[in-house]
Amino acid sequence: MRHQVEEYLYAEAALLDSWALDDWLLLFDKDAKYEVPCNDARDGDPAHDLMLIDDNLVRLAARVTRLNSRRAHREYPHSRTNHQVFNVRVDEGSVGELAVTASFTVWRFRSGRTNCYVGQYHYRLGNGADGLRIRCKRAELDLTDLRSVGDVAIIL
Repeated sequence: MRHQVEEYLYAEAALLDSWALDDWLLLFDKDAKYEVPCNDARDGDPAHDLMLIDDNLVRLAARVTRLNSRRAHREYPHSRTNHQVFNVRVDEGSVGELAVTASFTVWRFRSGRTNCYVGQYHYRLGNGADGLRIRCKRAELDLTDLRSVGDVAIIL
């Protein structure tokens, strides 16, 4: 199962790096969540804490639509990104669901600048008849502040 999960995460990274965001969105379950807590509160709870990103599938689809359009001035033309995923760990404790953690480094190249985002992914993957599906993706940043990278205009 670990090999299958790793291949799934690598395929997700390749979709993001090629800006195939519509195809990336298809990886998510209909009740999915995508979260990026503030870097000063990595354990933040969206019910009580400020989050950089707290999207359900509808909001995530709107984010993808905006990033694919010319109206996303911070990302038009698109940044070049390189998502690196490693140290993947899979917990098969839940029935029909996998808890997955992985370390990440995302390199962003735009307008002559290079930024690096480092952190840990926490996934809940559905493991059903239709294969693996993202039920929740949470990207916790190890950065102590965002000044050095400017913003989180890309999808981590």
